[in-house]
Parts: sequence; C-alpha cells; structure tokens
Amino acid sequence: MAIEAKQQRPTPVEKRAERLRRWQSAEGLEFSSRRIAENFRHRVQLFQDVIALRRPQRVPVAPLVGFYSFAYAGVTAQAAMYDHEKLGYALIKYHTDFMPDSQTGAILSGPGALFETLDYRLYRWPGHGVEPTKSYQCVEDEYMRAEDYDLLINDPSDFFLRTYLPRVFGALAPMHMLAPLRDMVELPIVCPSLIPFGTPPMQEALTRLMAAGRIALEWAEACASIDRTTAATLGIPGIVGGFTKAPFDTLGDTLRGTRSIMLDKFRQPKKLRAALERLVPLAIDLGVRAADQTGVPIVVIPLHKGADSFMSAQDFRTFYWPTLKAVILGLVNEGVVPFLFVEGSYNQRLDIIVDRDIPDGATVWVFDRTDIREVKRRFAGWACFGGNVPSSLLVAATAAEVSAHVKRLIDDVGRDGGYLLSTGAVIDDAKPENLHALIDTGREYGVLSAS
Repeated sequence: MAIEAKQQRPTPVEKRAERLRRWQSAEGLEFSSRRIAENFRHRVQLFQDVIALRRPQRVPVAPLVGFYSFAYAGVTAQAAMYDHEKLGYALIKYHTDFMPDSQTGAILSGPGALFETLDYRLYRWPGHGVEPTKSYQCVEDEYMRAEDYDLLINDPSDFFLRTYLPRVFGALAPMHMLAPLRDMVELPIVCPSLIPFGTPPMQEALTRLMAAGRIALEWAEACASIDRTTAATLGIPGIVGGFTKAPFDTLGDTLRGTRSIMLDKFRQPKKLRAALERLVPLAIDLGVRAADQTGVPIVVIPLHKGADSFMSAQDFRTFYWPTLKAVILGLVNEGVVPFLFVEGSYNQRLDIIVDRDIPDGATVWVFDRTDIREVKRRFAGWACFGGNVPSSLLVAATAAEVSAHVKRLIDDVGRDGGYLLSTGAVIDDAKPENLHALIDTGREYGVLSAS
C-alpha cells in the first residue's frame, strides 16, 4: 500500500508571494480598459518591488489622506459620513484629479448614522461634538478600569461583550445584565442564561443593534463599490487590506486611556504585561482576517504611544516593543505585510526596532518626525520605509517648497529602492497645489534608472 507523501505547509515567504500574486491579479475586477488594467498592475508592482527591497521603475507615491478629499470636493465631513453618494463623489474626484499610486479607502470615514443609532460615546464626529468640516476625535477615559485586568486577561471576548461595549455604546448598556455565554454548557443552564434577552431594555438594545447592522451592511457595500470604481476606472489600487494595533496601544488608546496606562506601568506592571501578551494573538487574528477578506496583503499598524516623548527607552523595551514585535512576526508568518505607521519621533527607538528576528523585506515603516536619513542608514537591506513629508508643509509652504522637499528626499534616501514617498501624518488639510506638487514631483522626479 502506497504511503502518501506528507503535504508540506507553505512557508511564510510562499504565503506572502501568494497573497501578493492575488493582489496584483485583481481577480473579479472588471477594468474599464486594458490600459487601466496595466496601470493598476504597474502600481501594484511598484509597491511589491519596494517591499521586497528591489529598485522599482519609479518611487511609488502614497500620501496618507484622511478627510482632505471631502474639503477638496466641497463636501463637508459630516455630509460624507451620512451620505455615501457624497462620499463617493468626493473620493472619485480626489483620485481623478490627483492620481496618487494608492487609494484612500472609502471605509475610513465611517457611517455617522450607525454611531448615532448606538449612541457611540468613545468618539466625537463631524456634527456631533466637532464642527461639520472637521475629523472625528477620540474621547479618552477609563472605559476599562484598573480592577478589570483579570476580566480582560481571562476572557477578552466576554470582557468586551459585557463590560467594555456597554460603557462606550449607550444603546448597549443593557448588555451588562448578561451572564457569560460560556455558562450554557448543559440543558438546565440555557434558560437562566437567556432570561436577560427577554427584558424590555435588552430587546430595545437588540433592536438598535439590528438597525445599526443594516446601516453597516449598506455602508460597507457602498464603500466597496466606491473602491472598485476607483480601481477599475483609474487603475489605482488599495494598498491597505486591513488594520490592527500594537497591544500597548489597544490598552492605552481606548480602554485604559493614556494617563491610566502610564500609571499602570508602575502600579501593576505584571498585570499590564500579562494583558499585553493576551492581546497578541487577537491582534494577529484581526490583521490576518482582514487581509483574507480584502485580498490586499498589507495591514496598517498605527503606532501611537511608543514615540520618544511618551516613555523611556527602557519602558519601550519592556512594555511596548516585545508584544508589538510578536504581532509583527505573527503577521509575517501568515504572509501578511505589516505597515507600521510610526507617528511622532522614533529617533531613540531605531536601534530597537531594527530587529533581525524580523525577516528582511517583510515589513513597511512610514515615519512622521524621525530622521529619515538615519532610517535609511539602518534600514538598508532590511525593510521598506517612507514618510517624512510634514503635514505643515502641505498647509503653509509653497508648491515650489514642497517640490524641493520631495526632490531632496528622493535624492537622499530614495534612489536605491526600498523607499516609498509618503506623508508623515494623515492629511486632513492642505493646499491643492501643494498636494499636486507632492504627487507630481514624486511621479516625475522619482523615475529611477535601470539597475
């Protein structure tokens, strides 16, 4: 009897190659012309080349755009969050007029009606706490209290369902009445576990939750249509296939809050480290599932609280980096490309984050205020990098000054490959002529000679 050969599991490199192939093939997308299809695949190839540390035909230009496209199109941020037709108009106009190499995804803004329906208290958004023309803002507080660490560590899903979500969504407050769903292990326990669902407050919560679900489904379908149109008619690919977070930021941003988590480093460091480690597999799973669903293998990780000004280098080594590194390695192992959006300054972190346990050509790092020339020296041969175009330059400088800045960046750090031209922060405000200068100069001056 013949023994079947044991099937070998694909390596991380093979997984990444397959994800990149799927991204470039754009299966199921009907382009408006052969030329548009070629432009789409050409742009994807630019990104694949720089990720792999090869010299591309030219430097890819990928500004990080937030709510700017709304202002540019004469649509308020509030209108874009409540009317997907206006959202689509603004985004198509932005992409048509500027022609960057990467899309600004429609889903970024979020549906205002959904947040209203659930009485979302974690954020203020345009027309609800901030001006109709401004971006949304997080309202920090101790939504996870100091005594809640064990709840999070022992069962994160149960903590979110019965403790955290009732605190940040007013409409879901009745969910704190629920018993843990894991109780329903035998027939006699099913009935007591379901009693809260029969109460009027819980039924009202479920009604509003279903209404929010209908809004979410409609919004997601509209956003997917907008993004497909941008790709199919303009040849501009989405380069963000998903989102996840550094475990320290998950805790510090919207659970404990900045002040509380900084105190936790001293008051209960063991619990803090245990919670951070518990969040690692959840962060990996979030990123991988998103990449699987979108077919785009790049997952953004915004780094919020690891900057030089937030904590000492020793605290960064102790609390921030170990679990962030574990998330990076977990994503890389699944063939996903982590895109680290490095906010603030990381000049004191470069010797830590350039970690040779992380494979060469497997990650992307976009920097805000870090010395990009020092990044070039340390990242050469290890990882793709970009950024360092200040938002202030796009608001206050002249187009000539923006163009000169872009040329200096390309000359100093972009001629050898492994570099993408991007902004150091998300753009909500800019002079149109300055953003044109950024994109057009990058596209024209960033053409690289053959290797």
